[in-house]
Amino acid sequence: MEKRRISILGSTGSIGTQALEVIEKLQDKFEIIALAGGNNTELLTEQAKKFKPKYICIGNPDKKVNLDGIKTLYGTEGLEEICSNKENDIILVAVSGKIGLKPTLKAIENKIQIALANKETLVMAGDIVMKKAKENNVKILPVDSEHSAIHQCIKDITQVDKLIITASGGPFLHKTVEDMKKATVKEALAHPRWHMGKKITVDSATLMNKGLEIIEAHHLFNMPYEKIDVVVHPQSIVHSAIEYADGSVIAQLGLPSMHIPIQYAITYPNRIPGIKSKSFSFSEIARLDFEKPDFEKFPSVKLAYHAGQTGGSATVCLNAANEEAVMAFLDNKISLYDIYEITHKMMEKHTLIKSPSIDEIFEIDKEVRIKTRELIG
Repeated sequence: MEKRRISILGSTGSIGTQALEVIEKLQDKFEIIALAGGNNTELLTEQAKKFKPKYICIGNPDKKVNLDGIKTLYGTEGLEEICSNKENDIILVAVSGKIGLKPTLKAIENKIQIALANKETLVMAGDIVMKKAKENNVKILPVDSEHSAIHQCIKDITQVDKLIITASGGPFLHKTVEDMKKATVKEALAHPRWHMGKKITVDSATLMNKGLEIIEAHHLFNMPYEKIDVVVHPQSIVHSAIEYADGSVIAQLGLPSMHIPIQYAITYPNRIPGIKSKSFSFSEIARLDFEKPDFEKFPSVKLAYHAGQTGGSATVCLNAANEEAVMAFLDNKISLYDIYEITHKMMEKHTLIKSPSIDEIFEIDKEVRIKTRELIG
């Protein structure tokens, strides 16, 4: 494969640091144009010294970093400047939260390929983003292990009858509703399979992350919600599957490792040796279990289906209310089960806008967050 020029938005986060591990292994195949690391200037400085990008971007303009030969950019303007730089062949969007949306759209407008690891971009504005990508002939390559798995399985989307998204079930899979109601922050963050950021780990405990992934899958693969299923698979070996019209099911398997989907997204369509957990052995795995998700115990999945099928600003409300509730839980202000109750109440109160603009999406997001914080008190 030819050398690719890449920028990483969110280089100091979980996905960003693992992406740099992948690139270090394949350093003859990549040139790093820019690294954006929020306010973690210490780690960003280390990364910049090691990988020598042309630009770095810091969240807070008050934080100063001086590195010879590297230009420092700041804030969302800096992210958008990176995404306007046509030196880039591909941009990995691995920032968390709504901050990823406008830079992603800017990269699409500049016809730069996207490796997407930011849920909010499609949950908040999937219709707009996918329409822009089609107009500009830009590929959106999924980094989430579930969406990467589906992407790897599909040859012809017109022949696919169903998407099957797997879920580990999180730390409360075999616990009762009462256990969940009494759960501590520490218990919610004790994910049995994956090491992730706090917010996504709590979403995994409530299964809201699966709800958000359903919305993402709908947009990425243009698949109706009634043709997207979720199945609980505790071992996290089958990362997702598809069912073709003739009943044939194709699944993508591998040991739990984000290095593989990250590498596939940034080297697509090539497959080359890189970081591997280790060779996959069916005999060592020995068994794979599957079960239906309990929507009574994990009602957030149903709420996400409802928001997705409602469309428009409903998914913006879902995302904002859930995020505020998760943060309140992490601050010990509410219980784990309150996250669903609060998000549900905010969805009931929400006044739907069918086709919101980007500016309206950000305004709705702001308004929902304010009202959710008021509700939490």
